Amino acid sequence: MVIKTILLVSLYLVPYIFVITGVASTTWQMFACFILSGFGMAGVGMGVMHDANHGSYSSKKSVNKWIGHTIDMVGASSIVWKLQHNVLHHSYTNIDDHDDDINAPFFLRFSPNAPQNKLHRYQHLYAWFFYSLSTLSWVTVKDFIRLKRYYKKGLVKSEQEYKQTVLKLIAYKVAYFTFALALPIIFSPFSAGMIILGFILMHFVTGFTITMVFQIAHIVEDVDFPQPNELGIVEGERILHQLATTCNFAPKNKALFWFIGGLNFQVEHHLFPDICHVHYLEISKIVKATAEEFNVPYHSKPHFISAVLDHFRMLYVLGRTPKLEAVKA
Repeated sequence: MVIKTILLVSLYLVPYIFVITGVASTTWQMFACFILSGFGMAGVGMGVMHDANHGSYSSKKSVNKWIGHTIDMVGASSIVWKLQHNVLHHSYTNIDDHDDDINAPFFLRFSPNAPQNKLHRYQHLYAWFFYSLSTLSWVTVKDFIRLKRYYKKGLVKSEQEYKQTVLKLIAYKVAYFTFALALPIIFSPFSAGMIILGFILMHFVTGFTITMVFQIAHIVEDVDFPQPNELGIVEGERILHQLATTCNFAPKNKALFWFIGGLNFQVEHHLFPDICHVHYLEISKIVKATAEEFNVPYHSKPHFISAVLDHFRMLYVLGRTPKLEAVKA
């Protein structure tokens, strides 16, 4: 994990330093650096920050805390992320209006239990563009919008804590934009317009990469989308819920496993989020055998491309099918 952290943080920071210092002196070099930084940012998010903010990077809480701040380094908020991901997504996986990963704007529909409109008929074509915008949204407005919503939900304990968190968000984002935009504009040989274009390109790479990894693990045809009963209770056991709502992909692709922090073993991650991802490959053998023994779901796609195609089909179906029963049919 230490070696991976050094490599991925370097992949994010070094190309940026090349731009700021003018080492990247031509336009194509500048754009290449921003693309590399985009992949570095995605790698830091999935392979470093993710484990740390789950408390599984190290056995020491202080190490997890400080490594967890790498998400603040790339412009998002560790505080908001923990609420959105650890609390809501892991507790209410694929449950409409509770799992924030499937709570989408009006032009996207990620759950058969969500409202449907005419735009959704074409979401399998345009969703990919909006995936690319996801981290741009995070580093600008989404963290503030989510924090306010979580405060109203009671996930932020008091008004004072909410206000203090808003101030922290502002401070972190000022620091991020100073490094990510102001310094390159001031010191690099490129115009402000070119730097902004490179910055957007970087986030396109990061946003698309991260969003695809999480979408193909939960928004595919095989998984379930449970609904609460009339009492607001989701029936069933937690482990079975995670098995039914989560899908692995490309389990034999070791390079992908390394880069995305083992998140192609999403089933194992949802069952054991407090275990470091370096162990998922070995754990998966036990989980799969146990699932087969007790005849419970264990969803897995053999390749990354097959998972992407499955997600494409699911977007198509969700755009045309108003009810879960029809999706399963």
